Amino acid sequence: MNGALKSLLAINPTKSFKSYVETSIFLLKDFSKQGSITRGSVLHGHLIKTGISSERYVTIKLLIMYLNHRRTSEADQILKDFNGFDMVVHNCLISANVDWGNLDEARKLFDEMPERNDVSWTALISGFLKCGRVEESMWYFERNPFQNVVSWTAAISGFAKHGLIGKALKLFLEMLQSGVRPNDVTFSSVVQAAAGLGDFTLGMSILGLIIKVGFDDNVSISNSLITFSLRLGKLDLARKIFHRMEKKDVVSWTAILDMYVEMGDLREARRIFDEMPERNEVSWSAMIARYSQSGCPEDAVKLFSQMIRSGFSPNISCFASITSALANLEALQAGMNVHALVVKSGIEKDVFIGSSLIDLYCSCGNSKDGRLVFDLIQEKNVVCWNSMITGYSFNGQLEDAKELFDQIPKKNIVSWNSMVSGYLENEQYDKVLEVFNEMLLLGGKPDKSTFSSVLCACAGIASLEKGKNLHAKIVKLGFQNDIFMGTALVDMYSKSGNIESSKQVFNRMPYKNDVSWTAMIQGLSESGFAEESLILFEEMERTSSCAPNELIFLAVLFACSHCGLVDKGLKYFNSMEKVYGIKPNERHYTCVVDMLSRSGRLSEAEKFIASMPCQPEVNAWAALLSGCKTYRDERIAERAAKKIWELAEKKSGGYVLLSNIYASAGRWVDVLNTRKLMKEKGLKKSGGCSWVEVRNKVHYFYSQDGTHSQFPEIYGILELLNSEMLII
Repeated sequence: MNGALKSLLAINPTKSFKSYVETSIFLLKDFSKQGSITRGSVLHGHLIKTGISSERYVTIKLLIMYLNHRRTSEADQILKDFNGFDMVVHNCLISANVDWGNLDEARKLFDEMPERNDVSWTALISGFLKCGRVEESMWYFERNPFQNVVSWTAAISGFAKHGLIGKALKLFLEMLQSGVRPNDVTFSSVVQAAAGLGDFTLGMSILGLIIKVGFDDNVSISNSLITFSLRLGKLDLARKIFHRMEKKDVVSWTAILDMYVEMGDLREARRIFDEMPERNEVSWSAMIARYSQSGCPEDAVKLFSQMIRSGFSPNISCFASITSALANLEALQAGMNVHALVVKSGIEKDVFIGSSLIDLYCSCGNSKDGRLVFDLIQEKNVVCWNSMITGYSFNGQLEDAKELFDQIPKKNIVSWNSMVSGYLENEQYDKVLEVFNEMLLLGGKPDKSTFSSVLCACAGIASLEKGKNLHAKIVKLGFQNDIFMGTALVDMYSKSGNIESSKQVFNRMPYKNDVSWTAMIQGLSESGFAEESLILFEEMERTSSCAPNELIFLAVLFACSHCGLVDKGLKYFNSMEKVYGIKPNERHYTCVVDMLSRSGRLSEAEKFIASMPCQPEVNAWAALLSGCKTYRDERIAERAAKKIWELAEKKSGGYVLLSNIYASAGRWVDVLNTRKLMKEKGLKKSGGCSWVEVRNKVHYFYSQDGTHSQFPEIYGILELLNSEMLII
């Protein structure tokens, strides 16, 4: 643009007047389009100096530039230079007031005009349609003496954009009957209306008319047809239209890119993206968003960096996608760099961007900066509040989360679920139930996600009565056939010790997925029904399309261990990778060690540990040591104890396990030495916790804790029982 200014200054207006005026008009149009009002004002000053500003065409372009930027004082100054009525100037003023939403002022200007042309009528008609004042627009349309293709198209397009599809199509038929030939904009609007109606037959009829009129090679119409085909799910038709286009613009390429993006075909979408001769912000954003949503955050970040280097400015949607990708990567520094770009773009207070930035900071463990972003958002919506509450919960700051939760002006179901899941993830099951009860008291309606979380809490504290009450509510709301509800109920009943109810729920489920099978097999295995667990696993292999997963194999190996079915267990273990492509993890190896140790195959268990491709868990050595105690193999026991001691040096939990093993063996001196070492290292064992449910209320008791409201009475009874036991 600096080159264009230089070329203007190089022209002598007295010798090349026409060229000077044309260049001036071009620059003014370009400044107005780009929003460069400062440059436009500088050029205006230069034109005044040269005397060119009084030329009518130049003056009108100056007026349009100032009106586009709402610089009314400058526009009023220019209007003084016009003597009497000027139709072009009046049309400019009508269009400006329409853009500003001042329709009454636009109508006043229109009514004052001693004469009008088609531009005057079309500007007012389209203005009323744009603001949804349909009846007024049609009143002027019916009285318009210049019913040409432009005015017809303006009315049809206005109806289509406001979802008045029937009226748009009716007006199109009237246009054809009146003998007015449609143009490319008309056809694009009508195709858009057909897409909104979802009428494929109508769309094909319009396509036939387009071909008959000779617009089938028009880029704009072809783009509309591609969009129409995609909306109706006719992907093959969209591809055919795209591939037969001789000329394609960035809209064509972006439309077909969107198709592959929505299909989830990232490889083909990327191929189209790389082939695009020209890209815009929409095409970049679509590709980045899909990478972020498809679990490819690294690719999203790489593409975003490429976008910035290519000189494109990300839009709000693109910023939201990249912050989500960085949150998944927990890339705090890169996230802060993106935040700086957001601030530079002036959109940091946008509620959509703000929520994304809160998620980013909290995902990286920096809830303090997340709260700063939250506080900067002036017009907070419920999404912002929920993001901040989820962020606090994610970082274990549950008191801050609850304090903020209580301040939400209007809670929705996501707000309640955020608080419930926060307590659940931090294993504060009593708080889960408290929030759920509060929700019901305030008239909140739980959804499937709420019930799933609360059922997990009931399973966590084995609260069978509360679980049954929830089951009744689920049936009342008609959620009982939902696969996720059924799975949660199976898990709750099995963990609460009611395996029969768990089996009943499982058998009544109309559909089962791998999680459902896992819950039932695991429930049976851990509840002591090992043989039944293995029978169900074999039934799943025969009758279900679901493939076994890591957790199912863990339950199966656990069952084999407790049934003494060592060879069968080894067969299942060996099939994991060979048959199902599942690589065993440390817990699977520990189950095999436990299985071999329980059956007395101690040497084999020790060799198995030595051959493990991963670092053995301390529990693997503990299982071996337990087997040595049962079968009195002191030689292997000493080696196992030594390994546990070595692992305890790296992981503090090992000391606790070692202490328990020594206690079970009656080696109290070693117990005292282990606990002494723990004390010297500043390590503490987590306090034990037990609970009991009385009259629908769960009471918690912690080791060396006297906070319970009935503490004196409870311990008084305990002392009484203790003294009676001593007498006996």
